[in-house]
Amino acid sequence: MDFSFLTNYHMFFINGAKITILLALFTVALGTVIGVFLALMKISKNILLKGVASIYIEFIRGTPLLVQLFIIYYGLPMIGIHFPDIPALGQNFGDFMAGAVALSINSGAYVAEIIRAGIQAVDKGQMEAARSLGMPHGLSMKKIVLPQAFKNILPALGNEFIAVIKESAIVSIIGIHDLMYNADTVRGNTFQPFEPLIVAALIYFVITFTFSKLIGMLERRMNTDART
Repeated sequence: MDFSFLTNYHMFFINGAKITILLALFTVALGTVIGVFLALMKISKNILLKGVASIYIEFIRGTPLLVQLFIIYYGLPMIGIHFPDIPALGQNFGDFMAGAVALSINSGAYVAEIIRAGIQAVDKGQMEAARSLGMPHGLSMKKIVLPQAFKNILPALGNEFIAVIKESAIVSIIGIHDLMYNADTVRGNTFQPFEPLIVAALIYFVITFTFSKLIGMLERRMNTDART
């Protein structure tokens, strides 16, 4: 195997890795916000909110991410919704936003179930004790239940973050210059169909391995703080 192409094309992989990490961070942030709201809606006593959340979660989890990506990228402009390109934020920023929104919508459904399970795993006595002290339901959820639930679901959220990093490769289909797109560009320029994929795979592994270790450190830190 010949990896001499890295001399001329190493920046393709570095820049692609930056876009992949940025896309994953944006997706996890927005997906977590979506997931929290969906989880709270699903465990609420309001039948309408519970029904809307259930339909959203089941539909998103029951359809392929590729289809969702195409609906966002091709479908929204047909009804007048466009993601504007902002040159100051880089080329194809509109495509980046379309990919990030599609990934966030997909991730939000899975995060919602993770958070819902975490909330329901917290002893109901915690909420009852907070309410007996005069705390409103919303404040009790924010200050008492959610912090405990977050500690319990951190490993699962970490796994979702790792999955997002790997699944983000699909956005190369719509022209986002992520790691996979740039690897395919190198394959086309060098006429080497295999070696650039090996480099991309190694970079994906380094990224996911690094984040998994960081999440593990955070989990141990939270467990230490809880014991003290």
